[in-house]
Amino acid sequence: MIAAPVGYRCPDCMKATAPPATKTVAGGAVITTPRVTYSLIGLNVVVFGIQYLQGINQVALEYGMYPVAIAQGGEWWRLFTSAFLHGSFIHIAFNMYVLFFLGPTLERILGHARFIFLYLLAALGGSVASYWFSDLGTVSVGASGAIFGLMGALIVAGRRMRYDITQVLFLLAINVAIGFFSPGVDWRAHFGGLIVGAAVATIMVFPPRRIRTPVQIAGGLGLVFILVALTMLRTSQIIDLVAPVTQLIA
Repeated sequence: MIAAPVGYRCPDCMKATAPPATKTVAGGAVITTPRVTYSLIGLNVVVFGIQYLQGINQVALEYGMYPVAIAQGGEWWRLFTSAFLHGSFIHIAFNMYVLFFLGPTLERILGHARFIFLYLLAALGGSVASYWFSDLGTVSVGASGAIFGLMGALIVAGRRMRYDITQVLFLLAINVAIGFFSPGVDWRAHFGGLIVGAAVATIMVFPPRRIRTPVQIAGGLGLVFILVALTMLRTSQIIDLVAPVTQLIA
């Protein structure tokens, strides 16, 4: 028996009358420790350690975002693997700092599952944007698409929850400027991740509670469909572009 406000009750009775678990504004379970954020940081660091031991540039060539390899070689996994590779210690240090700075807040707003969905879809959005607008011979790596996705998501969620998002806007402005004025930075992936991250946050935090879950599922699947369709369309375009060159070589 368990002590109740009045008398004692059995454990099953207490569970039956217990209030429902508190949910976040996105419908996720309330969390105290942002385990997904810390896991993503650990994963990125471990992958970079392996990359460093095997050769940063060599691993980037094999698994980075390389449009021709994706289109002609069918190596679609590069759209994801590129988001867990980095080009230098400074590159990964900066991205992981921003992930550590923004990730916990967003994970507490969305919950574990919705946060990992946001991160992965923003990473894919950044890769798809790079796939579309980068030079075909460009090899790019980095979690920047996902990181910009977190910025876009936190701006949207912050507005919904009336947070002070001044610091996030300032951080976003600095990163946009760096992307435009620093050679070798894939700013296309930045904007792709930013747009997708903002879109994911919109479908997560704005729908009314009574239709929240159906809207989130439909909206999430819709975004996945759009990104897959864009990837397939770009693949077809690249194959058509390189076909004359391939025929000459053959």
